Amino acid sequence: MGGIYDQGLKRRPANFVPLTPLPFLERAAQVFPDHPAVVHANEATNWRALRDRCVRLASALAGRGIGRGDSVAALLPNGPAMLECHFGVPMAGAVLNAINTRLDAGTIGYILDHGEARAVIADREFLPLLRDALGRCETRPLIVEVDDPLCPDAARGETAGGVAYTALLAEGDPASPWRMPEDEWDAISLNYTSGTTGRPKGVVYHHRGAHLLALGNITAAGIGPHPVYLWTLPMFHCNGWCFPWTVTALAGTHVILRSVRGPEMWRLIAEHGVTHLCGAPIVMATLLAVPPAERPALAHRPLFITAAAPPPESVLAQMAEAGFEVCHVYGLTEVYGPAVVNTWKRAWDALAPAERAAKMARQGVRYLALEELTVADPATLAPVPADGETLGEVLMRGNVVMKGYLKDPAATEAAFAGGWFHTGDLAVLHPDGYIQLKDRAKDIIISGGENISSIEVEDALYAHPAVAAAAVVAKPDERWGETPLAFVELKAGAQVTEEELIAFVRGRIAHFKAPREVVFTTIPRTSTGKVQKHVLRRLARGEAVEEPGGASA
Repeated sequence: MGGIYDQGLKRRPANFVPLTPLPFLERAAQVFPDHPAVVHANEATNWRALRDRCVRLASALAGRGIGRGDSVAALLPNGPAMLECHFGVPMAGAVLNAINTRLDAGTIGYILDHGEARAVIADREFLPLLRDALGRCETRPLIVEVDDPLCPDAARGETAGGVAYTALLAEGDPASPWRMPEDEWDAISLNYTSGTTGRPKGVVYHHRGAHLLALGNITAAGIGPHPVYLWTLPMFHCNGWCFPWTVTALAGTHVILRSVRGPEMWRLIAEHGVTHLCGAPIVMATLLAVPPAERPALAHRPLFITAAAPPPESVLAQMAEAGFEVCHVYGLTEVYGPAVVNTWKRAWDALAPAERAAKMARQGVRYLALEELTVADPATLAPVPADGETLGEVLMRGNVVMKGYLKDPAATEAAFAGGWFHTGDLAVLHPDGYIQLKDRAKDIIISGGENISSIEVEDALYAHPAVAAAAVVAKPDERWGETPLAFVELKAGAQVTEEELIAFVRGRIAHFKAPREVVFTTIPRTSTGKVQKHVLRRLARGEAVEEPGGASA
């Protein structure tokens, strides 16, 4: 029998509603109907109009029989349609599957099949890619074709025989009731990782986690009301780190950039008073590549939120000189994007530049939306000493951890072994509680914010008849953060040039995954034949290594 607080105090509709980010849109439209919600192609849309378009989308999808638990794929660049999908699709009860537009047709075909897409909303620029992908899969989804005013002219006549996005919206009714989730545990989106086995895994997000991470971004970055957010981060990356919902919660303005170009970024930042933007180090490099004489003056200091490899000291100094603040975060697809933030302390401002950079290089502490973060022995789950030296695996636990991997119970169970989410990333724990990554157990390379599986690249290299052995590691790159570097051992008597091998790989996997460089060498192995990737990583960093016999190379 329960205590006094268990008597007559049950959950009921008046006091318990599923957590979801969808009501953020209704509130923004009700409280700030005329405030600019979206700026794209020099046109602005207010919150009332954006809300109506999203509800039209939900109504139209429902009218075509798409509802709870159905997948709706999106093959879109950053644009109004992609933002509308983040609300309209789940408002129909469906699940948004935003697909990386840089993937190859074979992988996209696999995703459409694996996610059982009922519909795919695609920009005309990507319709040839979609047609190729559909030719490789069994699913036959409804095709919706988006006309973006900034679409390249060469793609304007492309079609896959689908319905126009504007025509689909016309089928919907902005006054129709949209669906709240029946349960906050219901899926809201499906995102695919790069994986380490050649096939990506489908990460399932729930409404509760999306709600909490969206609000967690606000506290982590200290974002105030009505932010002006520049979309340099692709919305297909972990649902844009949940920023479609974050900015909407604060009735801010989404300034949408279709493609990352330095001069255009500077123009939009100055013209619209951009306060926040996110991206990998490559976006910083693109900003800084614009000569100072060509940069407009900024009346404020935007906050640049960056993930992936920590920015080098020189880049941090250049960003400060250019008028930006920088916030370093860390996360994974499985935790809705960033869940760890390098919370900056004012006392660190007084440190010497090298010491400040060392502080910035750390991934940091947990978001308020993440309940637990630790570095531990992955087998025993015993926390490592907080000495900044002992390696362990980064483990997380909380409400912003995924539901699991779609149709992969074995991988889900392995990821959640011992009651923790195992990130596969190796780190140290500093005395002040901040974590710092030191290696990636999964051998994932993060280049320009894109995850690249070294195993997938190695498999492509092994397919070449001249290759006897291949090993791929990350090479530090100031522009991209990291790039794939391939070490290749050729078969006896075989010949192939670096250029030929790179072209061969690019013909088998997405171009951005192909190695930028190939080093022909004898690959170092242990006595049991295991490739010594730690040696190759040191070589990639330009460090000397001991060769057999004690010689330094």
